[in-house]
Amino acid sequence: MAQRKSRADRRMDLIDAARRAMIQHGAEGVHLNQIAEEAGLTSGAVLYHYPDLRDLLIEAHHAGMERFYEQRVKKISGIADPALKLITTIRSGLPEGPEDAGVRLLCELGGAAGRNRVYGTLLTTLFDRQVSMYQTILETGAAQGIFTLAHDSETISRTLVALEDAYGYRIIARHHSIGPDKAAELILDYARLATGHELRPK
Repeated sequence: MAQRKSRADRRMDLIDAARRAMIQHGAEGVHLNQIAEEAGLTSGAVLYHYPDLRDLLIEAHHAGMERFYEQRVKKISGIADPALKLITTIRSGLPEGPEDAGVRLLCELGGAAGRNRVYGTLLTTLFDRQVSMYQTILETGAAQGIFTLAHDSETISRTLVALEDAYGYRIIARHHSIGPDKAAELILDYARLATGHELRPK
């Protein structure tokens, strides 16, 4: 006999379904019935867990964004060397490939952000948090004498995040000569100039 899912598990399933539906139908064009279809539920069952559909969509956005801040911070938390931290952070900020669902969702949000204040605020918050993440790495490396920064840490960090966004979009758009490895190397080229460090894994 199949075990019934908990309320928390059902909500996580709905968040995943909402993400898939937004990727397929657009962040602004997605409808309740499309999310229900992705989840294999009725519209009424979706509304039972999320009476206000906007709450579900916002939670879906947060789940997609978690990867590009919380998970990256956790990934580098055990790395002592600022140079290795910077390399790891840059590489983890790019899509795994053109079908990367998390980045495709962020691209959908980016297209809607100019018309939807909530989406714009979410993306701005993510950008600022990523900038802060990079600043901590750069300032730690500079304080230890490992980096010689060519500009202030905020300027370098904003450029690094902007490069992630730009090359990430190119990967999702299936650019014929820019895959994840090439994009990472291009961003690292800038980081080498900005930090005065060779940024080569030991």
